Amino acid sequence: MGVMPLTDMPWWRWRTNVRSALHMLSDPVFHHEYWLAGREGYGDVTDAVYRLVEDTWLDNWSAEKYVGTIFRDSAEAAAVDTAALRVLRIMHQVGADAPVSAYLEHHGWPEAVRAAREAHVMLATNDAEDPDVPPRSLDVIR
Repeated sequence: MGVMPLTDMPWWRWRTNVRSALHMLSDPVFHHEYWLAGREGYGDVTDAVYRLVEDTWLDNWSAEKYVGTIFRDSAEAAAVDTAALRVLRIMHQVGADAPVSAYLEHHGWPEAVRAAREAHVMLATNDAEDPDVPPRSLDVIR
């Protein structure tokens, strides 16, 4: 499948939220320079997790349900499922109100970051966007 613009998906706003969350979750430099530093406009880890699962309910069912609406194919859905499950597991262990440092210090965090990175790169590439640009603020994605 060739690359396509983000807005060609029927539920592109939901895709935008998922992509934004994955982007932030997948970038260790961002974690330190924005989340740990408490920079305004980017939310926190919990906010990113909620953007990942809020509209999609990926905490209740598979991303496969959204192939053709949010995700282009089963490969995207599988990558997003893997990332969501890893991040949710950590959130449930440390607590939704835990400080950013609790997430970053969790033994499973590097694997969650890797899974989020794989999903982020796949979705960004499929949307003909550079996966290595810094994450956009929440105001920009709105």
